[in-house]
Amino acid sequence: MNDDLAAMARSIIDANVYVTLATASQDGTPWANPVFFAHDGYRDFYWVSSPETVHSRNLAVRPRLSMVVFDSQVTPGSGQAVYMSATARQVTDLEPALAIYPGDPSRGGRPMTADYLSAPNPYRLYVASADDHHVLCPRETGVPCSPHGLSYDHRIAVTP
Repeated sequence: MNDDLAAMARSIIDANVYVTLATASQDGTPWANPVFFAHDGYRDFYWVSSPETVHSRNLAVRPRLSMVVFDSQVTPGSGQAVYMSATARQVTDLEPALAIYPGDPSRGGRPMTADYLSAPNPYRLYVASADDHHVLCPRETGVPCSPHGLSYDHRIAVTP
């Protein structure tokens, strides 16, 4: 089952272009923000933001975050997502990272240059390295799942 769930996690990540970042300010105030992303090996997730945005300021003081990739267009009750815990940072070595971001042109991202992502321009490249990946344990609504015996939504760890 875990091989199937890992394949599902890869499929969800590959089929979507936005990841929702969940950050917290220094005093713990939560903030969620979707960003266009590209990934490297399903572990490192790259995006472009201004250091002045709320999520970037939050990450400057608290680099730990949660992320979720999901398709918001599926029928209610049938959705799946990939949930991740990660540590983020601003990318300083841009050239290798720009070989990854923005990903395949068919995803719709526009190519970036190191100059565009450096001062005095207002944008920077960020990366979050996921420590873990989880998906919802698949089960029929109202029926306990066979591996865990739970009849409510619960996450299980996968390695995509």
